[in-house]
Amino acid sequence: MLLTRECDYAVRILRALSGGDTVSIPDICRREEIKLPVAYKLAARLEKAGYLSAYRGSGGGYALKADLKQITLYDVCRAVDQKLFLAGCVEPGFFCARNGNEGKCGVHRELCRIQGLLVRELSRRSLHEIFYTQEERS
Repeated sequence: MLLTRECDYAVRILRALSGGDTVSIPDICRREEIKLPVAYKLAARLEKAGYLSAYRGSGGGYALKADLKQITLYDVCRAVDQKLFLAGCVEPGFFCARNGNEGKCGVHRELCRIQGLLVRELSRRSLHEIFYTQEERS
């Protein structure tokens, strides 16, 4: 589960909209340094996921539809990239000869453990906490 550039940009789009205003895609791109075609594609995915509302016409753009207190980094990444697996062997239905009847291979077990840790950590804090908490974390 390597976080893709699309996941990063989707979080940036939500950050640009976190003030509650309707913001045009070109303005989001300027604020967050995102290429226009990528921003349109990701905004459409975030809208489909129920996180954004689109407004057409002059003065249109996108606005938050969902509460940032209810959205985690994991949620955003799942909305834009359905395959959030650390490695192919942790995907459901993946066949590996080493994962046969004698038990699961040690590499698979370790990757599954790490996958679980990543999901838990990405789900631990809301975007609201991430955007608005000023405390230092290390």
